[in-house]
Order: sequence, then structure tokens, then C-alpha cells
Amino acid sequence: MFNVGDLAVYPAHGVGVIEAIETKCIGGCNQAFYIMRILDNDMKIMIPKGNAKNVGLRQIMSEEEVEQVYAILQDTDVNFSPQTWNRRYREYMEKLKTGSVLDLAAVLRDLYILQMDKPLSFGEKKMLEQAKGLLIKELSIARSCQEEEIEEGIRDLFSKAGIVINDHAL
Repeated sequence: MFNVGDLAVYPAHGVGVIEAIETKCIGGCNQAFYIMRILDNDMKIMIPKGNAKNVGLRQIMSEEEVEQVYAILQDTDVNFSPQTWNRRYREYMEKLKTGSVLDLAAVLRDLYILQMDKPLSFGEKKMLEQAKGLLIKELSIARSCQEEEIEEGIRDLFSKAGIVINDHAL
């Protein structure tokens, strides 16, 4: 699926590079692992090669997915069900864990819209920052441009949709 030097996305951690493919003996069985280094924080992750798809390891988004992400960000006609912040937080965390870039875009959009109506909890603010960072990093790689350019584009997109960006969020 991946070769040494390939870029890949690991759910909730972001874009990384496959630095090696190693075989380790675990429980008396030899198993192949991808050794991945996350670009943002140099964290190393060992991912069983045979289980990579199940844990959500995927390639960088395609151009078609880039367009879908921007469509999700532009769709501000979102209905929120009344629920507590911790239930909402769990729901959004589950979306982040799927590894789907479309779920990631929806979480970012929803949290920006939500903060216009009510203050976000500390956990939601951190999640907003995490979703923003993950999405901007992957979009910049997929589009071969600077992260600042992507961030400015998202800011403009939200501004045109009437979403006011509070504090330093974006």
C-alpha cells in the first residue's frame, strides 16, 4: 500500500512520512510494520502493515476530495441538535478518529459556526485548533502550496459565508 518516502495521513495525528517498513517478531509471529513520522511533531508511529486500512491510514486527499472539502466548508446551512458540550465533543472526536478528511472538514465548519452562537468549551477550542491544523496541513500538501495560503483561503471562505472568526482561531 505504501512505500518508504510516501506521505500518508494517520487519523487524528495528521500527515506523516513512511520512513521505514520493518519486520518485528511479536508473540512468536513476524509482522511487518510501517514506521511513520508525523510531520508536525516528529512523533513516530508503528502501524501494522496488514492492519493499516483498518486503523485509517490513508493517502493524501485527491483533487476531487479537495473540492468536496471546500464544498463542506461553504455549506453553512447546518442544524445543530441541542446537546451538552461533552456529548458534542465525543461526537466530534469520533469523527476525527475516522480519519476521513470530509468528517474533519465538517467538524471544523461546525465548530466555527457553533462559536458564533455560544462560547466553546476548552475541549472544543482545542479540537477546533486540532481540526484546523490537520486540515490546513493536508490541504497545503494536496494543493502544493503554503499553509498560510490555505489558511487565508479558508478565512476568506468563512468570511464570505458570514461566519465571524473569533479571536485567533483562524
